[in-house]
Amino acid sequence: MKFVSYWHDTAPVFSGGAQGPVEGHYDVAIIGGGFTGLAAARQLAKAGARVAVLEAERVGWGASGRNGGHLNNGLAHSYLSAKAELGKERASALYRALDVSVETIEALVAEEGIDCNFRRAGKLKLASKPQHFEAIARNFEAVHAEVDPDTALLSAADLKSEIGSPFHGAMLSKKSAMMHMGRYVAGLATAAARHGAVIHENAAVTDRKQAGARHELTTSRGRISANDVLVATGAYTTPNFGFFRRRIISVGSFIIATRPLSDAEIAATMPGNRTCVTSMNIGNYFRLSPDNRLIFGGRARFSATSDQRSDAKSGEILRAGLAAIFPQLAKVEIDYCWGGLVDMTKDRFPRAGYHDGVWYAMGYSGHGAQLSTHLGMIMADAMLGREDRNPMKGLEWPAIPGYSGKPWFLPMVGLYYKALDRVR
Repeated sequence: MKFVSYWHDTAPVFSGGAQGPVEGHYDVAIIGGGFTGLAAARQLAKAGARVAVLEAERVGWGASGRNGGHLNNGLAHSYLSAKAELGKERASALYRALDVSVETIEALVAEEGIDCNFRRAGKLKLASKPQHFEAIARNFEAVHAEVDPDTALLSAADLKSEIGSPFHGAMLSKKSAMMHMGRYVAGLATAAARHGAVIHENAAVTDRKQAGARHELTTSRGRISANDVLVATGAYTTPNFGFFRRRIISVGSFIIATRPLSDAEIAATMPGNRTCVTSMNIGNYFRLSPDNRLIFGGRARFSATSDQRSDAKSGEILRAGLAAIFPQLAKVEIDYCWGGLVDMTKDRFPRAGYHDGVWYAMGYSGHGAQLSTHLGMIMADAMLGREDRNPMKGLEWPAIPGYSGKPWFLPMVGLYYKALDRVR
């Protein structure tokens, strides 16, 4: 078993990074070389802006290369709960932004010729309990009538041709997609560099100063200045940016990937070949990879470390979860096990905008793989003075009381949700 991300291990290495010291003056400096930062860099460079990307590790090292490979439309919440909290107008706008996010990636992949196995697969929100199906059905009625007619409600009988496990029904969101995340991020970085963006890897930002309209950023490889700064670091935001650290909760998510499955094994487990998410609070998400592995993830633990023994324990928890859903794969070999951080907000709604002299886009709360490219491009357009299309504009983002960036409370949160799953 390899304790590395399948997406990292099976993708070409980006070779277009800038060599030599980090230096010079730019129109925009982007901190973070994931989907958000690279999409913004490409958009800015195409418009003729001088842009530099500062990535602490290598492009796609964080959440962009450690996720489950889903491009799901729809919200982290039910649409009904989002309406109750945000109002119909904003909830609808945010829902449609997720739809457009998938379209944005599809168009970008075609325009730049990125070989990343993009495919409109559809997503199944699977009801793990009978009462969950009742809630899914109520949400489906509102979604189908108000924001997304390209959906369907499937009964337990309907699911027999979709998945080889006894769930109580599902909502099918037909616009959802999947792709190879490692190939996409390498292709996106290559496209950004081709259009003129300067990408510095292994260039962690260690200090930031602002004098008037000019920003000075010190990195581990040198110093640059810029007129504007975009913070696109999500769950990996450093203490240099305390405003965001007090509002982003970094939650661990873990994934395993099996050996490639045979045609018979696929027919017995995932004949529908869609992205799947279960309805439990501490649930699972899974899909087939381009080479027919089952990629199976979940919140095995709420915190994450770089300790291989700890990741191995999470892998065993996920293996047990996989066996519970697919007993026919209980003894299948696991080839990959990895973990990463999800940038959660308290209300699980993303945030993007301008604060304290910097632009930002983060807080994707588990839906960043699809929304980040789109929101990165939207923030680039805002910096260019184009139409403001930010679906989160004006949404308040209060700090979490007593929190400074170290989520000491996550073990208690995990216990709470586990208890909730037992009784609901």
